[in-house]
Amino acid sequence: MGTAGYSWVGITYTCPRPCVQKKEKSHCYPLCLTRNPGFWGLVNNAGISAFGETGWLSMEKYEKNADVNLLGSIRTILAFLSLLRKYKGCIVFMSSIIAYFSLGNDIYSMTKAAIEKFCDALRLEMKKFGVWVCIIQPGNYARSTKIQPPDSAEEIWIELRDEEKADYNREYVQEQANFFNSILGEGSTNGNEFVDAMVDALMYPAPKAHYMVAKLEERALVFVCALLPTVVMDSLFFLCSEQQSWYCLVTQARWFFKL
Repeated sequence: MGTAGYSWVGITYTCPRPCVQKKEKSHCYPLCLTRNPGFWGLVNNAGISAFGETGWLSMEKYEKNADVNLLGSIRTILAFLSLLRKYKGCIVFMSSIIAYFSLGNDIYSMTKAAIEKFCDALRLEMKKFGVWVCIIQPGNYARSTKIQPPDSAEEIWIELRDEEKADYNREYVQEQANFFNSILGEGSTNGNEFVDAMVDALMYPAPKAHYMVAKLEERALVFVCALLPTVVMDSLFFLCSEQQSWYCLVTQARWFFKL
């Protein structure tokens, strides 16, 4: 899990966890009230992930991921919103390009898509108060963030409900786990790139609404997803999933931009 951070007068404080419990006020908030001569930045960086097709995952995993990735960020914002409006601060959210598509981590994709829409609404609402709202959209940085450890097909199979085991087999689960683990292994190890984007969002007088920190082919894939009809993208994703190849999608994106 990541952290929620806040800053004032050149000093940065880090909360080891966001407001992830229901009806909980951030434990960092009292410190702000007693020691805070100004409040100019809040970074929501908490995040967890889980691999598996829709029926493979328990309701508890759905709730935990939504509580941390989405509701935890919202609770943190609500706790500090009055200070941010008062000091015309900047709010930074950590999203992901996976908000535009899913490659085996449906829960993570779902929560990141939701946080993007929340940010879009919040950004417009905060304009009248002079508060900036920015979204960081990293590509594949799994190797640097360790947000998603490699998955064991055997553990996934053991946790499957009987009705799921009746519709799937061990070989399919193993193939999907291998595919997903291969994507994780291709992640960048240079986490400084998205940290630099956070710093720019906090320090620049007029930060961008979106910072996409990703490889060229990952950017191309995002734009292709936005431009092509859903039926076309569904066919491409299904084809590449069947071929167990992330580079199949990358190739399709490159081909599109050569037209």
